[in-house]
Amino acid sequence: MSDKPIPIDLTPYAQNLVGAREFLRMWATEDGPVFCFINPVPVGADPIGFGVALVDAIGHAAKAYARAVQISEAEARARIWEGVDAERNRPTDSPIEFVPRKEQH
Repeated sequence: MSDKPIPIDLTPYAQNLVGAREFLRMWATEDGPVFCFINPVPVGADPIGFGVALVDAIGHAAKAYARAVQISEAEARARIWEGVDAERNRPTDSPIEFVPRKEQH
C-alpha cells in the first residue's frame, strides 16, 4: 500500500462536474480506520441532504462493486447495507473533528 493518497482521476468526468462542489473525501487504511473529510456547505444546511447523498453513493458503489468483483448490483447493495447496519449497531470508529477552511472570494 502506498504511503501517500492516490487520487482518483476525475479527468474523464470533468464535464459532469461543471458547477459541482466537493463535499466528501474518504481514505481507508488496511485493517484500520477510515478517514473522512467533510465540508457540509455544498450539501446544504439540513443534514438530511448528506443522508440523501450517502444513499446515492451506495447505489454508485453497488454498481462499482458489481463490475469489480463480478457480483450482481443487488448483491453488492445488500452487502453494503449489511455493513451500514453493522456499523450503526456497533460503531468501530470515533470521528475526528475537521474544521474546513473558509472559502476565499
